[in-house]
Amino acid sequence: MAELIFAVVALAGFFALAMNRVSLRTWAIVIFVFTLSLQIAFGFPFWTFAGWLIAGLLFAGSMPHLKRQYITLPVYRALKGAMPAISETEREALEAGTTGWDAELFSGAPDFNKLRRVAPITLTDEERAFLDGPTNELCKRLDDWRIRHDLHDVPDDVWQFVRDQGFLGMLISKEHGGLGFSAQAQSLVLGKIASRSADAVTIVMVPNSLGPGELIEKYGTDAQKDHYLPRLAKGEEIPCFALTGPFSGSDAAAMRDVGIVTKAMHDGKETLGIRLTWDKRYITLAPNATLLGLAFRLFDPDNHLGRGEDVGITLGLIPTDLEGVEIGRRHLPTGAAFPNGPTKGKDVFVPIDQIIGGPEGAGQGWRMLMSCLAAGRSVSLPATSAAATKAMARHSTAYARIRKQFGLPIGFMEGVEEPLARLVENAYGMEAARAVTASMVSAGEKPAVISALLKYVSTERMRQSVNDALDIHGGRGVCDGPANYIQAAYQMAPVGITVEGANILTRTLITFAQGALRSHPFLFAEIEALQDKDRDRGIETFEKTFDSHRAFLFSNAAGALFHNVTLGRFATPPSNTGDVSYWWRQLARAARSFAFVADVTVALLGGSLKVKQKIAGRMADALSELYLLSAILKRYEDDGRQAADRKVVDYCAQNCLHRFDVALRGVIDNFPARWAAWAMKPLVLTYGSRAPASDKHGKDIVRLALKPGAFRDRLTREIYAPDDPADPIGLLEATLVKAIACEEAEKKLERAIRKGEVRRLYNTDWIKDAEEKGILSADEARDLASLRDMTARVIAVDDFAAVDLKHEDKTLQSGDADPSARAHIAAE
Repeated sequence: MAELIFAVVALAGFFALAMNRVSLRTWAIVIFVFTLSLQIAFGFPFWTFAGWLIAGLLFAGSMPHLKRQYITLPVYRALKGAMPAISETEREALEAGTTGWDAELFSGAPDFNKLRRVAPITLTDEERAFLDGPTNELCKRLDDWRIRHDLHDVPDDVWQFVRDQGFLGMLISKEHGGLGFSAQAQSLVLGKIASRSADAVTIVMVPNSLGPGELIEKYGTDAQKDHYLPRLAKGEEIPCFALTGPFSGSDAAAMRDVGIVTKAMHDGKETLGIRLTWDKRYITLAPNATLLGLAFRLFDPDNHLGRGEDVGITLGLIPTDLEGVEIGRRHLPTGAAFPNGPTKGKDVFVPIDQIIGGPEGAGQGWRMLMSCLAAGRSVSLPATSAAATKAMARHSTAYARIRKQFGLPIGFMEGVEEPLARLVENAYGMEAARAVTASMVSAGEKPAVISALLKYVSTERMRQSVNDALDIHGGRGVCDGPANYIQAAYQMAPVGITVEGANILTRTLITFAQGALRSHPFLFAEIEALQDKDRDRGIETFEKTFDSHRAFLFSNAAGALFHNVTLGRFATPPSNTGDVSYWWRQLARAARSFAFVADVTVALLGGSLKVKQKIAGRMADALSELYLLSAILKRYEDDGRQAADRKVVDYCAQNCLHRFDVALRGVIDNFPARWAAWAMKPLVLTYGSRAPASDKHGKDIVRLALKPGAFRDRLTREIYAPDDPADPIGLLEATLVKAIACEEAEKKLERAIRKGEVRRLYNTDWIKDAEEKGILSADEARDLASLRDMTARVIAVDDFAAVDLKHEDKTLQSGDADPSARAHIAAE
């Protein structure tokens, strides 16, 4: 019995000391006391003297001189060559944003109260009125088929409406003539428009994201703000921003666009300025732009600015009517209609004051871009992706309830139920992540790591949702035409995947690789110390940080083992979490595992993490699942813990944890240092990977979404859902309501058909026959006849006269570098 007591005390003491990050000296003292107690209790057995040895070594390791000589310096020398060097552009990217909930997850012991303090969706009266008024009116005016097919452009009347109503100046402060909306309001406005037209939202999104407006607002001179911001807010200037070039997509250091500081005649007098040459592509709004924001490398061979020859990446404001500016041609990104195209310039001269921020802004371009991107990437694409996901869920659940095969709604078939469950899960989860992230930005945060992971996750889930919606609709979704409400999203999905950092890059090189440096509590400081040119100062700083890091690693290793062995039972959830406290405990358990594996990964892979991109990508996936689960639990709380939502929360949470385990298993199974993999696996996957949510659970949430009501409305909140039956989506909504209302009458009719009492053929009126035979009442027959006609319209696909699909052949010369290259297109 005494042996058991000592064993329990030993285990409890080990986990308590490790998880509380005590010092080496404290470890030594505790082991000394415990060993002495053992010897007194059991008569000094030989094996207990190992405790004296361990205590002695730990005590010696706590002595400053010995610790530096035998621990700090060997580790310092080993890591100095292994850790990645940080380039100047990487440093500016790392320093641009802020850390928040991502740092809590990297810590392994997140403070849930910090997450809970993030505001729920909050709009001012003015913002709500704008969302319900002008935004709804804009959606009513948008004819997606006319935009995508007839015009292949956004029509002038839509441009004029967004100008008149101030849509182009949502992020510009009221002081400078804009609306001064919060990030949350901007996100909801963009989402509602996106749910109506993927092309039209682009002309609103771009002026309100990374571009001249935001850059001038934050970094411009007073003169630039006074001149440009009111014009941008009113739509008197149409902006675009040119960063990507043929040879510098994701690699900014490879940028070939150049500006030379020189003097030239401008407005009749000699002026210090910049002579620019550039070649950019994929620039949204470029064909319509009057003001071009331009990123380029600035050189000052005569040192006019006093900063040497290579000044660095700089941002300029270029009026597009200047001599030498080439702009107006268009790309056809996935055949979409939004304006996007290349721009070139040759020896274009602008005064030095056209640098954003004036001469003082020279060389500061990358820092400006990264700072704005950290916030902007959190708003636009998550907003449009979440909206598309919610729209696909709403439309597909309605269609699956209305459309029947084999005598029952296709939504009741398990094969269709599976993608429907994914749609419900993605709609709830993506909206949760969008909302909490937008609230963070509204509060002044610039969540660089979160914005990167949310960008790639939200666009990937959007693509999955569009594909699921198309599979459910079958031929109804494939055949394009005015009644097709899926094709536009399907067409635009690859664009979201590609822009603002292609998802492959964002997942494998940015989210975890840079996220670990940015959000880890000690890593960045250690690398700074390793790269410090003052060796003595670097060693001193490294020693302080490494001591904390050692305790941190050991704490998370012990915490991961403890919480995984005990299945998270002893993890502490935040107060008053009620019926979802279990999931909060599981989130705490998973965070411990993530922090431990992240630490080992960075420590052992070091600089090679940049080439071990599959490992980095899986770690990014694991972090993303933790963030999504955090957002889902917060949404449930913010929404008032609605009882009907509990099932979808459980479904989402179980799948998040399943995917989290799969990601970590992929890291461990493929970890280059096999000894480390063997050590990590029992600590973080003690009982193997968690299972995904059950089929029965999926059925439950799908059945909730297949009928009109508060749950379905919350699930797809703040998208455009017209009630006009003349609109294809309005018809879909009205038919769903009618189908539910006629459910009992339909059952009676189906029974009669199966018994052979009436025949359902095109040459018979089976509903009238059923009424005449007393199977249906007159009211039931009338309602079913209406439902039959409405259903026929819902499932109908567009068709065209052959002559209407013929286009005049036209051959346009492409802007390709090869003058013989031609694009043969069919244009009306």
